[in-house]
Amino acid sequence: MESEAEARRLIEQARALPVRPHLLSTGLQPGMRVLDAGCGPGVVTSILAELVGPTGKVTGVDLHAPRLAEARATCAALSQCHFLQADIRSTDLPGDTFDYVWCQYVLEYLPDPERALAEFLRVAKPGGRVVVADVDGLGHLNWPCPPELEEGMRTFHRAVKDAGVDLHIGRKLFHLFRQAGLQEVRVHLAPLWMVAGAADARLLSDWRQRFETLEPALAPAYGGAAAYQAFCEGYLRLLSDPDALKYSVLLITEGQKR
Repeated sequence: MESEAEARRLIEQARALPVRPHLLSTGLQPGMRVLDAGCGPGVVTSILAELVGPTGKVTGVDLHAPRLAEARATCAALSQCHFLQADIRSTDLPGDTFDYVWCQYVLEYLPDPERALAEFLRVAKPGGRVVVADVDGLGHLNWPCPPELEEGMRTFHRAVKDAGVDLHIGRKLFHLFRQAGLQEVRVHLAPLWMVAGAADARLLSDWRQRFETLEPALAPAYGGAAAYQAFCEGYLRLLSDPDALKYSVLLITEGQKR
């Protein structure tokens, strides 16, 4: 699902989420050493660097070289930012290093999110915080919604799961944090997006790009491209409905290393 168009969509998604309140409310402070696990093009990395200030340090880790190149460009003026190409499940970073570990929109793509959490716990300092923000459902919270569109969205979720993406990872994080041994685990709920009435151009573009990126993987679940595209157009019409409510949920889970 990696493509330039999808990368642009993810950048816009990161910019649209008001991430600063989530970072500050989960313990981020000036002067901290921070890991941005799965940093992508560095949008949130730059915000982390701004918040920790010149006395802090932010290490961005991502597996994809093109995303890291973008991250380095995004953060070029921030001397407290450093980047490493690595799998977030096995970074080879020294243990007990970071005051704060942040991960956003990554665990949903992993078949073994518990491995990532184990690595976050390993590299966090004693007393350090681990914070993961991820989706819990996507696109299925709508009212009113035609029955055929509801069934189409159920097919969407099943097909995405079969393609290796867990759109319900958010609700599982509390249990995963507890099983990993993190302490004082808390969960915060926030809207990923909410539209009372017609969606704006940015959200419509976000969904169009998402549908286009996913078509090769998901169209067979609908019986072919034509049926898949008909479902997509139906959902875009729902997003544009001035009389309907549409929303998706983000869960931010935080815990502390003993």
